[in-house]
Amino acid sequence: MAVHTPHGLPFLPGNSFKDITKSAFHRPQTLSYKNGYALPLRPTVGIGQQPLLSENIIQNEVRQVSSQTATLTYGTVTRSPPMDFIPAHVAYDKKVLRFYGYFQQEVLHSPEEHVRVRPVEIYYYLEDDSICVSEPEVENSGIPQGKLIKRHRLPKNQQGEHYHWKDLNLATDLSVYGTVYRITHCDPFTQEFMESQGIPLNDPEPTPSDSYTSHRTQPQRSYITPSEYDHLKQFITMDRKVLRFFALWDDSDSLYGEKRAVTVQYYLVDDSVEIREVQEPNSGRDPFPVLLRRQRIPKNIKATSQSFPSCVLEVSPQEVQEIYSPKDFKVGEELRLLGKCFLLYDCDEFTRKYYEQHHPDVPLKPVSLEEQTQQDYKRVIPPYNGFGSLEDSLQNCLSLIPEPPKKDLMKLLENDHKVLRYAARLDSQNPQDEGRRFVLSYYLSNDMVSIFETARRNSGIIGGKFLEKTRIPKPGSTAENPEYYGPADFAIGATVEVFRHRFVLTDADQYVLSYLESIAEQDRIPEQTLVSLRQALGCSKALGSNHMPENLPEPTPVYQIFLSSFTIIVHIRMKDSS
Repeated sequence: MAVHTPHGLPFLPGNSFKDITKSAFHRPQTLSYKNGYALPLRPTVGIGQQPLLSENIIQNEVRQVSSQTATLTYGTVTRSPPMDFIPAHVAYDKKVLRFYGYFQQEVLHSPEEHVRVRPVEIYYYLEDDSICVSEPEVENSGIPQGKLIKRHRLPKNQQGEHYHWKDLNLATDLSVYGTVYRITHCDPFTQEFMESQGIPLNDPEPTPSDSYTSHRTQPQRSYITPSEYDHLKQFITMDRKVLRFFALWDDSDSLYGEKRAVTVQYYLVDDSVEIREVQEPNSGRDPFPVLLRRQRIPKNIKATSQSFPSCVLEVSPQEVQEIYSPKDFKVGEELRLLGKCFLLYDCDEFTRKYYEQHHPDVPLKPVSLEEQTQQDYKRVIPPYNGFGSLEDSLQNCLSLIPEPPKKDLMKLLENDHKVLRYAARLDSQNPQDEGRRFVLSYYLSNDMVSIFETARRNSGIIGGKFLEKTRIPKPGSTAENPEYYGPADFAIGATVEVFRHRFVLTDADQYVLSYLESIAEQDRIPEQTLVSLRQALGCSKALGSNHMPENLPEPTPVYQIFLSSFTIIVHIRMKDSS
């Protein structure tokens, strides 16, 4: 509720009266936003739409209030009633003097500048004689800016005096806390206030500039008149249309230089040129196909830019007067691009049709080049050194990273666990080798042979594994065309030479005869081999050779010898270990 106090009565209980008819009690708005910035507004009315006393008082009336004296008149002296007292916080509410200035900040350890000029704004509040110093914020300046000195009464000297608005003027220095602020100019309200108080203002002076500020100032933009050429039409009509020329790059002048075949491609969509090198097999060069990336190549450059080193400074589009066009590419003539000489000796069919349709005046003269016949080099495989198998050693000669030799998986699956066993004796001139008996096993899955020596008591020779599983070449075969032993070569009484050891086959399993008779027609097993097996096993030719028997007889002679020998070896080794 609003309180109404009559003039002359103290503000005490019982002397104030409430206006019961008043319905508005809101405060006036003193802050608004314009274009994103906060702007203070001076209120025109008070609380509840009451008129402000400060609005009706001008500066001259305020001065007259303090200097007005009573005048004498004829008759008795009549005293006028005293006028109402208006405090300063009411008379000067929201009235601020604004001065513009700067201060110089010393810069250390910088060869480019020694002093930096920092502009500031000095606000003087008339209601309480307080001063605030603020620096306008500059984007990306790297300096903490904003309010430098908060609002308060600034000390003038050590005697306890404070700065007053009468001490402020243009082109003067304001020393605050060891920093000297130079006042350059002020706003129109401040100028009007100072002149109304009878204080003449000095002439304003400009704010000096420093090297840092001038360095950060962006140059004025320069605009180029756009061309009337329709680039959109060129893009729509010439997209994916490329002129291809076959050229020869002559690089004989450089060290170890030679002539290389390249392909020059001209893109009609943006007038750019790309040069690709033709890769030849076994040339010894790294596979870098792009010799010149796709770009627009300048043909004529302004004379003012020719004095600059082109290897250091890039040529801007404003300095290029003309670029290479399809008219500059003539088949049969030399073309110089970026200091390199290229002989255009031919082009493709699309390029030929394009020149006939759009540039009939440009002649196309293909040049025939001498074709160099490539010398065929025969791969020479070195001789076998005896380490590892022949197939593994051959893989080291075929590729840099050798791969394991391929195996016949079908053969491995069909003939898994199928072994042909033969009994053999060692054919040697040494009398100590007489009586030594061996079991020769032939594995049908991978055509390998292993030899196991049977143990005999009091012979002085320890039985066991004589030869690991390996493929045995026939004597007289070469490493280039090796021939290995097969089931057809193992006849009873035949001599098998295994790495300079001669073995004579003396017996075989019944399974060997049954298996060889079943594949006699497919693998062309010699009749002599079958006859020798029948004689050794005491069998007739009653068993057919066109089919494999379902229930093969158990291998009796050789397999029993193998088991008995293995049992004796295990018994001897267990006895020695105990």
